[in-house]
Amino acid sequence: MEYKILKVTDIEKVIPLYIEYYNEVEGAKWTEETVYSRIHQIVTIEDSYGLILSDNNSIIGFAMGYFAQYDDGKVYNLIEIVISHKYRRKGIGTMFMKELEKRVKELGAFLIQMEAVNVEMHNNFFGKLGYKDCTNLILKSKVL
Repeated sequence: MEYKILKVTDIEKVIPLYIEYYNEVEGAKWTEETVYSRIHQIVTIEDSYGLILSDNNSIIGFAMGYFAQYDDGKVYNLIEIVISHKYRRKGIGTMFMKELEKRVKELGAFLIQMEAVNVEMHNNFFGKLGYKDCTNLILKSKVL
């Protein structure tokens, strides 16, 4: 397995993986244009940090997010982690998350946080990695 920093020039390479996962597994309706916009927004944020996971020069996963400064240190906001459906349930996602955690800690983060849909799949995967639901923050939304 090889790791590479996710850059703007890599967006086109990860689009098919994003569409494969979200449209085929979760029933979403992403297009190449909307995926490009989504990833580009994150990759171009100041202090963005993402990784691509490859096996034999074939991209099998990627993660993206950014660092945010707070009074007590830097936090890494994980926005997306996508692993090819063919490679799921083989420990690859766990290995990838542990590598990401190691790298963002080395870059100064004391905490990783994310928003995740509250479904059993996410609770199981992130729960076994030690992630817990926040009790001091809640997501607020309003349909316009």
